[in-house]
Amino acid sequence: MNETRQIEIRAARPDDAPLILHFIQAIAAYESLTAEVRNDEASIRRHLFARGGSPAAECLLAFLAGGPAGYAVYFHNYSTFTGRRGLYLEDLYVEPALRGHGVGRALLQRIAAIAVARGCARMEWTVLDWNETAIRFYESLGARAMREWTLWRLAGEPLAGLAASAPRAGTEHQADREDGSD
Repeated sequence: MNETRQIEIRAARPDDAPLILHFIQAIAAYESLTAEVRNDEASIRRHLFARGGSPAAECLLAFLAGGPAGYAVYFHNYSTFTGRRGLYLEDLYVEPALRGHGVGRALLQRIAAIAVARGCARMEWTVLDWNETAIRFYESLGARAMREWTLWRLAGEPLAGLAASAPRAGTEHQADREDGSD
């Protein structure tokens, strides 16, 4: 039997929070970032399965021969250049023992189908520069590295400090008045 037929991809449900957290912890361990994980099951339920609002992200789960094999978390962004939404892949993870069976490809195929069905202009994600296996895999799909772009992050104290320096709502900076910017 073809192994790809044994792969089931489905949208995650609130009762999948323990499995999603397992995958988050597993990808963090793989990337040597375990200490960075602050997420928990309650937060996953609150943010991925928001009632009456829009969730922060969506999650797909993959099962191989009935057992959990991997997951993908994604959300929409917006391209001012194309004037259309995009789809950002936050996490793609397949259990190490189950790699090479088409699970990652099946997850990406489903996400690409979602992006196309929703009229997205593109899909984007990041990959660690040392993860040559992932890089080769993404290149085999036709993805290309955006080497001219550098990811920047503002978090923790620098984020809080910048936020604290913002004018209160209804006020404006002197520089805004001088150059006409908002």
